[in-house]
Amino acid sequence: MRKLVFVACSLVLCVSVSAAADKISSQWKCDAKAADEHSIAVGDQDGHAYHISQGKCASEKGAMGDAKEQAGMWTQFDDVTGSTLKNHGVFVVTLASGDKVFYNYRGSQTVKDGKVENGTNTWTLGGGTGKFKGVKGEGACKGTGNPDGTSTWNCDGTYSVGP
Repeated sequence: MRKLVFVACSLVLCVSVSAAADKISSQWKCDAKAADEHSIAVGDQDGHAYHISQGKCASEKGAMGDAKEQAGMWTQFDDVTGSTLKNHGVFVVTLASGDKVFYNYRGSQTVKDGKVENGTNTWTLGGGTGKFKGVKGEGACKGTGNPDGTSTWNCDGTYSVGP
């Protein structure tokens, strides 16, 4: 009976360790201009528009385990009112291994003269490819605009890869 209890406890410990969440801390520098963008005035008030865009970011730091983050591409929908926008989108990260990880995010930004001043978002991991096919996780990012029009985003969270 003691051996059965020991084996059962060992199994629970192994499952708990394999399902443990790893931390991720990333920094992204995003291009000043979107590669593709479209905007439509809503017409209910001045400065209110719906906007969809896609752009690129380069990893300044960050890795998922031993796989370094390299590049990111965001595709997002914005509800713009004056200098404030609320957004949601998908951020596709390409890792040095060639695997991809998909972040679903929702947030807000303030802009001035078409440039990001600051922003925040929360994200969940929506899957990946290869070694990260079953990845799950969540976290948040804070962004600031840079004088050259680019923006820098610092992101922290947790993730786990399991069956």
